[in-house]
Amino acid sequence: MQALRLARPRASLRPLSRSIAATASAPHAAASPASSSSSVIPLSNVEAQWEQLSADEQLAVHQQLEEIQKKDWKTLSIDEKKAAYYVAFGPHGPRRPVDPPGTYPKILLGTAAGIASAGVIFYAVRSRAPPPPRTINKEWEEAANQRALEQKINPISGVSSEGYTGKGYVTHK
Repeated sequence: MQALRLARPRASLRPLSRSIAATASAPHAAASPASSSSSVIPLSNVEAQWEQLSADEQLAVHQQLEEIQKKDWKTLSIDEKKAAYYVAFGPHGPRRPVDPPGTYPKILLGTAAGIASAGVIFYAVRSRAPPPPRTINKEWEEAANQRALEQKINPISGVSSEGYTGKGYVTHK
């Protein structure tokens, strides 16, 4: 299990590390202006495009933003600043929300439905139950107290003890 957990992040990082290694080891990639100009992706709406971009295009945007951020921040456009912030701190990758939108209302409705169904089952079983036995009433409980006194049941701390002031077996009001 631990090996699977460790293997998963490595698998997702390998294409990025290979592309970084390929661009770092290939001297012609940095020297050719045609390849860098064709990989320029507009930064005007990176938030909407980010999920559809391939890993190579995301890497190109990241590198493009690194170059742009080396300039004076006062000269950057609003779109460039927004793109830099989104790429650095946006809700993608490890910062992706764990629960998709609409999860909490579903959980609340499911919990309410579970409680309601438990209540329905409780009252359905309760309605089909037989009536309580005739011995569960106040008169029978008082008679049980008298019988306990006659037989001196629990003479140390119970009904038959000296100075006992409790109700004994009476539970009904």
